[in-house]
Amino acid sequence: MTEPENSKGQPELFPAALFGLCPSCGQKTLFRSVTAFADHCRSCGLDYERYNVGDGPAAFLTLIVGGLILALALIVELSFYPPIWVHLILWFPLTIAAVVGSLRISKAALLILEHRNQAREGRVDGREP
Repeated sequence: MTEPENSKGQPELFPAALFGLCPSCGQKTLFRSVTAFADHCRSCGLDYERYNVGDGPAAFLTLIVGGLILALALIVELSFYPPIWVHLILWFPLTIAAVVGSLRISKAALLILEHRNQAREGRVDGREP
């Protein structure tokens, strides 16, 4: 299923999350470091601090990536019986890259979805508490 045509000039969800694009103007201004959001968009001025992404993606992705890496490590061990140094060289960098990369994409996707859906704290159906 494809997303509906975007008439406001905003980037699509996956490319915007992958490249750290501003959900409003589409410029590459979402992150100031690897996984930390910038305070605001340098192009259109959108305030990123008003969105609350939280730490949910970090815990969730660490468990998922950890399970996948463990499964791959067991497959490699039971298939090839490599020495321990091969595991150390292979799995530590792969785990770090997978967690950081997926964390960056998931945090960006959550912020973009919050922006598009105009999500705010304490509001479920559009009515103020």
